[in-house]
Amino acid sequence: MSENGSAPGGLALVEALVNTRDLESGRDALDTAEGRAPLGIAEIGAGELAAVKELRESLRAVCLAHAGHPPHDTVTPLGQLLSRAPLLVTVDERDGSARLTAAEEGPLLSRVAAAVAEALTDGTWLRLKACELPECHWAYYDRSPAGRRRWCSMSVCGARAKMRRYRAK
Repeated sequence: MSENGSAPGGLALVEALVNTRDLESGRDALDTAEGRAPLGIAEIGAGELAAVKELRESLRAVCLAHAGHPPHDTVTPLGQLLSRAPLLVTVDERDGSARLTAAEEGPLLSRVAAAVAEALTDGTWLRLKACELPECHWAYYDRSPAGRRRWCSMSVCGARAKMRRYRAK
C-alpha cells in the first residue's frame, strides 16, 4: 500500500515478504504457489512454509520497533532466525570492496540476512517500518526527511487514523 514505491536494494525483498499477509482481510499470499513465486519460493514444503511465515512475522515485529511500536504478536527474535543463515564475505578484486552475500542463492533466509546486512551498512535498515494501524501493519520504506512517517499510506491509513481521532473528540 506504500505511496512511495518499494524499499531500495535488498530491502525490497524484506518489504515484499512482510507484505504477503494482509491483516485486515486475512489473506496470506504465502498460502499459494503463485503468491510465493515473486519471492522465489513457489515450491516449498509445509515445514519450510511455517519457517517462512515465522521469519515474516519476526520481520514485521522489527519493522514495528523501527516505528516505535510494540510487537504485534509473540515472535521468535529476528536475530535468532538470521543466525541460521549461511552468509559469505565477498571481496571485489577490482576495488577491494567487501560485502555479505547469501552463501546459496536459493534459501530465502540467506537472502533476507544478506539484505539486512546490506541495509545495516548503507544506513537504510531503520527506515523500513510498519504502519502503526493495528489492522494494517504493512511494511513501508520511510523516505520522509525526518524519518518520522507513521502510516504506509497517508491517503488510506493516515486518513483512517485522523478520522478516528476526530470522531473521538
